[in-house]
Amino acid sequence: MKGSERKLVWVDCRPWSKKLVLAALESGADAVIVPPGRTKAVRELGRLKTVAEDGDLKLGKAVVEIEISGLADQEKIIALAPDRTAIVSGRDWKIIPLENIIARSGKVMAVAGSLPAARTALGILERGVAGVVVRSSSPKVIGEIVRLVRGGSEKLELVPVRITGIEELGMGDRVCVDTSSVFAPGEGMLVGNTGSSFFLVHAETVETPYVAPRPFRVNAGGVHAYTFLPGGKTGYLSELKIGQGVLAVDFRGRTREAIVGRAKVEKRPMLLVRGKSGKREVSLILQNAETIRLVRTSGKPLSVAALKKGDEVLAHFSSGGRHFGTRIEETITEK
Repeated sequence: MKGSERKLVWVDCRPWSKKLVLAALESGADAVIVPPGRTKAVRELGRLKTVAEDGDLKLGKAVVEIEISGLADQEKIIALAPDRTAIVSGRDWKIIPLENIIARSGKVMAVAGSLPAARTALGILERGVAGVVVRSSSPKVIGEIVRLVRGGSEKLELVPVRITGIEELGMGDRVCVDTSSVFAPGEGMLVGNTGSSFFLVHAETVETPYVAPRPFRVNAGGVHAYTFLPGGKTGYLSELKIGQGVLAVDFRGRTREAIVGRAKVEKRPMLLVRGKSGKREVSLILQNAETIRLVRTSGKPLSVAALKKGDEVLAHFSSGGRHFGTRIEETITEK
C-alpha cells in the first residue's frame, strides 16, 4: 500500500452502538464494523458500508481479524490472499511487527484507540497501513482520527515571502475550483508553478461592489499549476475531477480536506507573480482580476490588482522532488 493511495477509516461499533454509527457517518468514515443483523439498522441512518458476517464486506472471508501475539500470527497475515484485508491488533506489540507485515504484504488495517496510536500506524515505513480501524467509545476520538487520515490534522509550514515581480502575460487557461465546502476568511489552497513552492491563494470569501462572494471557490491559477492534495500529494489543476479531495489550508497552516464539486477551465487574462524568501523563490500564473487574492501574514486577503513589489504574503516550500505528485528525495530543478 503506497502512502499516495487513499487511506481507509473503519469504526468498530461492536457491541452495537447507534451513537458510534452516527459519529462514523458524520465524520466521514468509510465503513463500520457491526454485529450480524445490523446492516439494515445502519442503512436507516445513512449510506455507509458495513463489515460483518452478513455485511457488505464479509467478516471472516473478505476481512479477517488477527491479534498479534507472536511470529506465527505475522506469517498468517502475510500469507493472506491479496484480495483479503487483515484487521491487525496486539496487546503489547510495538512498531517492529507491524513494519514486518507492511513490508511483505499490503492490505492491513491497524486497530487504533487514540489519535497518537493512529498517527504512529499511518507513519510506519513512510507508507503506513492501508487504513485504521477506530476502536473507541468516544465520538470525539472517532472524529479526530478521521480528520487525521483525511489530512485534516496535518499542519504545513507557511512562511512570509516578499513579492519580487508582477508581469502581465496575456490570455491563458485558468482553473476555478468550486468545492462542496465553505472556506473561512484566511483560508484557501496552496498553488504553484513548480512542485516545490506554492502561494496560498485565498478563496472568494470577500464581498465587493461588483461581485458577490463565492466562499466555496478558489480561482486557483493556470492549468499547468500544482496544488496540494490530501496525503502529502500534489496534482495538476487541470486534472482535478468532481468528487476528488483537495487540501484546504488556512493562514496558520492548518489543513483539511475539501471535495471538488466542479473545476472550470476558462480563457482569461493572466499574471505572473513571483516572490522570494531568502534564497527560495516561488511563482504562480494567476488570472488578472480583482477577485483573485493572495494571503497576508495576518490572514487578510490581498488582491492581485493591488499587489506590488515588496508586499509580504504567505507561501509554502517543499523539500525534495515530485514523481506523479508524490514527494521523493531527489534533486529536481524546475524553471
